Amino acid sequence: MNILRQLYEMTALQGLIDQPGTLIMILIGLILLYLGIKKEYEPLLLVPIGFGLILANAIGGGMGVITNDEISHLPLIEIAKKYGIMNLLYYSLIKTGLLPPIIFMGVGALTDFGPMLRNLRLAFFGAAAQIGIFTVLFGAILVGFTPQEAGSLGIIGGADGPTAIYTTIILAPHLLGPIAVAAYSYMALVPVIIPLVVRFTMSEKDLLINMKEQDRLYPSKRPIKNIRVAKIIFPLVIGGIVAIAVPTAVPLIGMLMFGNLVKEIGMNTERLHKAASGGIMNTATIFLGLTVGATMTVETFLNMKTILIIAGGFLAFAISIAGGIFAVKIYNLFNKKKINPLIGATGLSAVPMASRVANEISLKHDPGNHILQYAMASNISGVIGSAVAAGVLLSVLAH
Repeated sequence: MNILRQLYEMTALQGLIDQPGTLIMILIGLILLYLGIKKEYEPLLLVPIGFGLILANAIGGGMGVITNDEISHLPLIEIAKKYGIMNLLYYSLIKTGLLPPIIFMGVGALTDFGPMLRNLRLAFFGAAAQIGIFTVLFGAILVGFTPQEAGSLGIIGGADGPTAIYTTIILAPHLLGPIAVAAYSYMALVPVIIPLVVRFTMSEKDLLINMKEQDRLYPSKRPIKNIRVAKIIFPLVIGGIVAIAVPTAVPLIGMLMFGNLVKEIGMNTERLHKAASGGIMNTATIFLGLTVGATMTVETFLNMKTILIIAGGFLAFAISIAGGIFAVKIYNLFNKKKINPLIGATGLSAVPMASRVANEISLKHDPGNHILQYAMASNISGVIGSAVAAGVLLSVLAH
C-alpha cells in the first residue's frame, strides 16, 4: 500500500483535483495550438505560446513563470536552481527587455519601406490609427486599472505583439500573459475584425474609390528619383528623429531601422541581413512564445482582469481601425485627390495581413481596384507609429 500511495503521489492527479482551474488553462493552451496549427492564425507565435501555457500548468513540472520582484534581484544561477529553466529564460530574456527589440530588428530586415516612401501622404494614417491605444488607456483607468496597467492594455490597439510585450514588461509585468495572448489573438483575427469594422463605418461610395484612377487624375508633383538612396537614408533619418523626440522608443525603433538598413545596403551586408531575418529572429520568437505562455498560470490568468483585458483589447483594436478610416474620410473632405478609407483601416502594425485583407475587400466591390501597395504605405507606418506610441506611454507612465 505504501508503494501504491507513493506512485499516486508521484502523479499530478491529486493536484488536478485540488486545482481544477488547471484543466481550463490546459484547454486554453490546446485552443491556441488549434488556432495556430489548424486555422494557421499566427502559427509562429500561437504555437509556442500555447505549448508554453501547457508546460506552465503541468502540475509538479516546475515550468510556470513566477512574476515576483524578489526573484528578479537574484543571480541567474540561483533563479535556475530554485525556480527552473523557464524562470531563467524569463528573467534573462524577457524581463530584461531583450527579445522584443531583437524581433524588431528581424521585422526591419523583412520590411520594405518602398511603398510608404512612394506614398508618404498615406503614412500619416498609420499615426491616426493609434487612437485606439489612448482611448482605451483612459477607459481602462475609469474602470479601475492602474495607469500602468491601462497603458499595457491600450497598447494592444497598436496590433503589434512585440511592442505590447515590451511595454507590459516595463509597466505591468504581472499582466504579461493575458496581454500577449490578447495582442496576438487579435492580430490573428485581423481578417475577421477589419471587415466587421468596415461594415459599420464605410459606404459603398467609399469602397469604390479607385486609387490608381486618382493617381492618374492627380499625379504626384515630386516623385522620388532614386528610391534606393531614399531607402538607405530613411532609417537613419527616422532613427534620429525618434531619438530626439521620443528617446524611450529608441530600443524598438532603433533596432527596427538597423534591421532595415542592413537589408537596403545590399550585398555588402547580406550576411547580417540573413542572420537578422533568419536564425536570430526565429530563435528569439521561439523563446519569446514559450516564456510568455509560461507566465499564464491559473493564479495570473483566471481572474476578472483577464476578462476585461480581452474585452478592452478588442475595443482598442476596433477603435484603431475605425480611427484610421475616419481620418481618411476627414482628409477627403478637404482634398480633390480622394483616398479609399480602406487605406486608413490598415494603419495597424499587423503587416502585411491588414493590407491583404483591405485589398480583398476592395476587390470584392471592384475587381479592378487593387490597393495593396497603397495599403502597405499606411500599414508599414503603423509599425513605426505603434512603437512611438509605446515610447510615449513609457515616458509618461514608467517610474
